[in-house]
Amino acid sequence: MRLFVTGAAGFIGSNFARRVLATSDDSVTVFDALTYAGNLDNIRDLRDDARFSFVHADICDRDAVSRAMDGHDAVVHFAAESHVDRSIVNPDAFVRTNCDGTNVLCDVARRVGVDRFVHISTDEVYGSIEVGSFTETDPLGPRSPYSAAKAGSDLIALSYHTTYGLPVLVTRSSNQFGPFQFPEKAIPLFTTNLLDGRTIPLYGDGLNVRDWLFVADNCRAVELVLRSGTVGEIYNIGAHNEITNRELVDKLLALTGQGHDAIEWVTDRPGHDRRYSIATDKIAGLGWRPERDLDEALAETVAWYRDNRWWWEPLKAKAAFDRLPA
Repeated sequence: MRLFVTGAAGFIGSNFARRVLATSDDSVTVFDALTYAGNLDNIRDLRDDARFSFVHADICDRDAVSRAMDGHDAVVHFAAESHVDRSIVNPDAFVRTNCDGTNVLCDVARRVGVDRFVHISTDEVYGSIEVGSFTETDPLGPRSPYSAAKAGSDLIALSYHTTYGLPVLVTRSSNQFGPFQFPEKAIPLFTTNLLDGRTIPLYGDGLNVRDWLFVADNCRAVELVLRSGTVGEIYNIGAHNEITNRELVDKLLALTGQGHDAIEWVTDRPGHDRRYSIATDKIAGLGWRPERDLDEALAETVAWYRDNRWWWEPLKAKAAFDRLPA
C-alpha cells in the first residue's frame, strides 16, 4: 500500500511513519510544510529507505496536494496547528490549516480515489468533563480556537464521507508524549527545562486532569484503524492514565532529580479545560490496548531527551517556550 502521510515531519506523524516502514512493506510519502514544529531531523533516519519519499508543501496548496497525492492508496492526515496557547494568540492560522487544509485534502482525495482517509483528531474536541468519559457519539464542545478548529476539521472530513462517499475514518487521541515532541508541549518543555536546571511553569492550581498516552501506543492504534477500522466511524484512543498536572510534574521532578523549588506557579490559561476523559471501548473492540506503563514510558521519554540534546537544544534556542506549558 502507498501511504500519503501529512504532517509526518512532526511529532506523531514521524513516529507513525517510522513504525509503518519498520513493520510493513508499505511505502510512505511524507507531505509537510515544515512550519516551526516540522523538522527534517525527525525523519532523517528514514530518508535512506527506498520506500520513503518527502514532499515539502502546504496542505492548503491544492495544486501541490493534487500532484503529490495522485497514485496513493490511503491518506493518513496528521498535519495540523496543535498548540492551545498559540491558538489563543493567533487563531487565524489554526482555522486555515486545520479547516481549509483538511477540506483541500478531502476534496483531492475523493478526486484521486483513495481507498482510505484517516483523519487524526484529539479528545479536546469534546471539551471538559467533570465525571465519566466521552464516547464517540457525544456532542462536541470545543473550548479553545485550537479545539474548535479541530472539531471543524472532523466535521469537514466526515461530511465528505456522507456527501461524496470518501472512505473517511477519524481517530481522537488523548494527550501524547514521547520522542521528537516539540519542546513547547508540557512533557518535553518540563523535561528539558529540568535537565537544564531551570524552573517549569505550572498553570493555576495544577489540578487539571489529562490522560497521558505514549506515542508508540497511539501509532499502533492509528495503524489498526487504517487497516481494520470501519469506514465512516470515529475511534477514541486513550490510555486511561488520568493524572493531574501536579502529579505529572512530581513524576518528572523525580526522574530528573529536581526538587519542588523548580516549580513556578503561573496564572491559569484562559478557558483552561479542567478534565479530559474518553471511553475507548470501540478501539478495544478492534483488539487494541495500550502496552506501555505510564511510569515506564515517562522514564524512557526523559532518558531520550537527556540523550538527544542535539535535537532539542537548537529548537529551544530559536524561541522562548517558558510560558507554553500545555
